[in-house]
Amino acid sequence: MREYLNIDRIEARKRLAVERTKDFDEIYEIFDKDEAASQSDRCIQCGDPYCLNKCPLHNYVPQWLKAVSEKDLEFAFKLSNEPSPFPEVMGRVCPHDRLCEGACTLNDGHGAITIGSVETYITEEGFKAGYKPDFPGITTNKKVAIIGSGPAGLSCATYLLRSGIAVTMYERSDRAGGLLTYGIPNFKLDKKIIDRRIKLLQEAGMELILNCEVGKNISFEEIASNHDAMFIGVGATKAKKASVNGENASNVYKAMDYLTAIQKKNFKLPYDKKFDFKDKSVVVIGGGDTAMDCLRTAKREGAKSATCLYRRDAYNMPGSQKEYKNALEEGVDFVFYASPKEIVLGENGNAIAVEVLKTSLGAKDDSGRQKIEEVKGSEYRVKADVIILSLGFDPEVPSFLAENGIATNKWGGIIVNEKTFETTTAGVYAGGDCYRGADLVVSAAFDGREAAKSIVKSLLK
Repeated sequence: MREYLNIDRIEARKRLAVERTKDFDEIYEIFDKDEAASQSDRCIQCGDPYCLNKCPLHNYVPQWLKAVSEKDLEFAFKLSNEPSPFPEVMGRVCPHDRLCEGACTLNDGHGAITIGSVETYITEEGFKAGYKPDFPGITTNKKVAIIGSGPAGLSCATYLLRSGIAVTMYERSDRAGGLLTYGIPNFKLDKKIIDRRIKLLQEAGMELILNCEVGKNISFEEIASNHDAMFIGVGATKAKKASVNGENASNVYKAMDYLTAIQKKNFKLPYDKKFDFKDKSVVVIGGGDTAMDCLRTAKREGAKSATCLYRRDAYNMPGSQKEYKNALEEGVDFVFYASPKEIVLGENGNAIAVEVLKTSLGAKDDSGRQKIEEVKGSEYRVKADVIILSLGFDPEVPSFLAENGIATNKWGGIIVNEKTFETTTAGVYAGGDCYRGADLVVSAAFDGREAAKSIVKSLLK
């Protein structure tokens, strides 16, 4: 350990941009044994590890780095899979530069340890070696229903099953995984990874019911009457609007609608052909990871151009810097300091351009972020054949919430006890984006895990 003076930080190898934009395969290669060990060898084993503290799940990062350094894969696998429901997913999709790697002590001068890549290596190599997370089987007479199969729901199911509690999961879509399946493209997260985890949960005793929307195909009350507790993890899928003229034109699309359609296409399922953007000029409004996903997807789909409009600069983009760099490499164009004011329509009523105002960054607000100032008289237009709005998401508010005494706040988020994750209705818990608003996968995983702990404590006391 502590070889940071002799060993430099290395990134996981990426496929060449000219090759990877031809398909939807993952772009990163997984570390081999020697790469993972040498990077882990750089860890200085801090007495107060910032990486662990910055991780929402408080993963045992220094401990499993030490195990990898010592070539003890089995112990590293157990350590990694203990606080995390799916570390091989976190290793791929977490914004490590803002979390564990950003907090790494070595980040100041020597280069952070490549924690995310080592995390992916541990579980992928562990599965190859035949290791599996421990599940005892159903050892109690308690049953819990989970509504929604996204990261919060899958996490909750994982920790309930580890306690021997039976789980029934209800998912309105045709496949489980929620955002992990239909919201994150394959080039970041191969769907075989999600299918493998779901299969493990089913082998552990989880019943999965697909194409079943609560409140439509089955009532909330029926589910409640057949289970001892419930967890709601329905995410936040209501797209925010731009609130500008022209945004309702037929060729202005929501980010998640586009990503879902192309994922269905990749699954070889029926999809809406209006989302075929080959040879078109695509403009995406927004600067988060979902915007990058749309832009990079459009490039793979053969778009003539893919342009991102963002009101601030690259440094202030809300998504991961890694995803921004990948998009740049893949030929995405960026227009910074551009505030959309109107979507310009042609004679047929379709959008033909976005009219924007130039912006600058002024004094910092109370949060410490610089305020956006518009430059008067600086209007110009960015031409577009199709426009995608990627401005964030709010929770949908299904009618069964109010009907069953489950309170929501002013923007539709489910109100929970922040310590127990229980809603205003006893025995009903919630977590993830339907509680937080659109947030990170790792935050949803934390909510599901902590809610499961509270459910176990309540049912098995």
